[in-house]
Amino acid sequence: MLLRVDVTFWVVLGLLLVVAVAVAAFARLGRAREIAFAGVRAAVQLAAVSLLIGWVIGAVAPLLGFVVLMYAVAVRTAGRRVTQNRTWWWAAVPIGVAVAPVMAVLLLTGVVPHKGIAVVPVVGILIGGALTATVLGGRRALDELHARRGEVEAGLALGLPDRDARMEVARTVAADALLPGLDQTRTVGLVTLPGAFVGMLLGGASPVQAGAVQLFVLVALLAVQAVAVSTVLELVARGHLHRDV
Repeated sequence: MLLRVDVTFWVVLGLLLVVAVAVAAFARLGRAREIAFAGVRAAVQLAAVSLLIGWVIGAVAPLLGFVVLMYAVAVRTAGRRVTQNRTWWWAAVPIGVAVAPVMAVLLLTGVVPHKGIAVVPVVGILIGGALTATVLGGRRALDELHARRGEVEAGLALGLPDRDARMEVARTVAADALLPGLDQTRTVGLVTLPGAFVGMLLGGASPVQAGAVQLFVLVALLAVQAVAVSTVLELVARGHLHRDV
């Protein structure tokens, strides 16, 4: 076991959360309350999932329901992060079109076994990657359009369509959303040993098997995030995802 879960574990965990909140408050980062809430929420959610996971992976209906729940929460979270208005639901598009085809290929080819114990973690990883890429890409694109709105207007004055004028300004910064995934893939094994690799080793797999699984996860995430960023950029350029002025 990687961690000893006892009273000391929970005390240290609580202290780490207090430190995170205190530092954020002291540095006036404006996220102290969010950090505290996120930590407590994560504990509650993981406790609930730990109790339900055995039931979910044993039957098709609960499994599908759990996957839909993960998707819905990701859409809501990403949409509200990108925009605070009614257009938040458009976040369903980049997350959906990024994850669904990749997951379908993995299941149809048998790369991922048709078992809940395999489907749930893989879907969760892919949805999480799509969520992150959607939030980063969407926020960066909208921030850039706001900061450089004069350039967008100049493009319109030159005869560019609305979509093209926005795309010229937002494309480069939106692409920066791919950097965390790229850096993680480039440095895997040299800087960090990611969760899938460590989990496989702790589960008794050989280092070669663990490395193969981790490589699969990283490459699948690159595909998912590339699709998510491209899609959210298109939605921003077409004005479907926007912020109220």
